[in-house]
Amino acid sequence: NLDAPVSSVALRKSGDYVITLGTRFAALKWKEQLVTTIAQVDKDKPNNRFNDGKVDPAGRYFAGTMAEEIRPAVLFPDLSVVKHFDQVDISNGLDWSLDHKTFFYIDSLSYSVDAFDYDLQTGKIGNRRSIYRLEKEESIPDGMCIDTEGKLWVACYDGGRVIRLDPETGKRLQTVKLPVDKTTSCCFGGKDYSEMYVTSASDGMDKEWLSRQPQAGGVFRITGLGVRGVP
Repeated sequence: NLDAPVSSVALRKSGDYVITLGTRFAALKWKEQLVTTIAQVDKDKPNNRFNDGKVDPAGRYFAGTMAEEIRPAVLFPDLSVVKHFDQVDISNGLDWSLDHKTFFYIDSLSYSVDAFDYDLQTGKIGNRRSIYRLEKEESIPDGMCIDTEGKLWVACYDGGRVIRLDPETGKRLQTVKLPVDKTTSCCFGGKDYSEMYVTSASDGMDKEWLSRQPQAGGVFRITGLGVRGVP
């Protein structure tokens, strides 16, 4: 049992995990059921919690908080924490280009997928710009991942779909609809990373809504996309 929500999980070389737990980066030893705090952020914001998080190619754990104030923060391999920016609504999907020179980021209530120049050696970001603004029927951008062709996949909360984007042209290439509205995140998996797994939420749904979407809150597997994810 934990004292706060777990919002993201990363693997460690040791075989254990690092998690974002409430407003803490923490080490998790699964067999021992032991959680140890590594670092804490937003100590002056008791209503905040981490949301989405992901590890960059150099081993830095990027994660953003949400609630009163959003502060995307980075846990470095030396266990130091750096805040990159604030004034965000809901910090969400993030990933890196195949050449590691671009950092992609979603602030959900901006209805935009943004890109930054990225320095892999230092972890610094800059030159923020929007590469895609969601259309009305796509609703709110949430979690995100990248495929081996360098294209982005974005789960659309309240949009009931995952969309594939070309970050170079800013064009939507593909839409995959699901039988639930609140699609929350996506990633590739399976033996050859050719399967996509999409999570969904059921929070805030009343009985009538759930009767129409009984699979809400489930995890979906999509096959036959013709592309693979990055290991």
